[in-house]
Amino acid sequence: MRLQKTARKKAAGSTGEPGFSLTERAYRHLEEMIVTLQLPPGSAVSETALSQRLGIGRTPIREALQRLARERLVAILPRRGIIVSEINVKSQLRLLEVRREVERLVAKSAARRATSEERAQFIDLARRFEKSAKTNDDVAFMRVDRAFNDLSVMAARNEFAAGAMSLMHSLSRRFWYIHYKQAADMPLTAKLHADIARAIGAGEEAAAGKAMDRLLDSVAKFTRDTVTTDF
Repeated sequence: MRLQKTARKKAAGSTGEPGFSLTERAYRHLEEMIVTLQLPPGSAVSETALSQRLGIGRTPIREALQRLARERLVAILPRRGIIVSEINVKSQLRLLEVRREVERLVAKSAARRATSEERAQFIDLARRFEKSAKTNDDVAFMRVDRAFNDLSVMAARNEFAAGAMSLMHSLSRRFWYIHYKQAADMPLTAKLHADIARAIGAGEEAAAGKAMDRLLDSVAKFTRDTVTTDF
């Protein structure tokens, strides 16, 4: 019982933020658990167990799992239950082809359309990225990255790009997390993100696009390198 309470408290403390609905809270908890491999690829999960683990009712858990299924992080299989999706390098490379075009558009649009308040938030995110780079803190980086993605989509004000981004980010973040210790440089990745955030904050549209290209060049190299890495 004590272990269950500790697990619920830890999960709630990791992503719990005021103002979110129960479904959004459940989604954020579960997405982070999948991305950071607390729920590893191929593992079976159940609404009941997740509800008990997070201290959130089954209906929000079910709705969160349906969203995660749309994002291809879980598969809901008749008579087999819910399975955390496996990872596929070739699929990840195809995803990057789309991600490059959409993320460049989002970065440039955000630099052009962000409000003054949002620009200040981007500057703050740049500092937080740099802090995670200095401390080499992978979980802190993942949480700042999520905040950056959410703010970028909001500031870009393009609902079609937002829909495409929602289908790509979690898969990309999980792939990076599972392989970065073998094939990537986390501090460099954090610094490349900081460059994008700072360019958006400064309203420099061309610089934001170029900074995004540098990041995705690095991500593409990292993805290809995982093919020859023993993981």
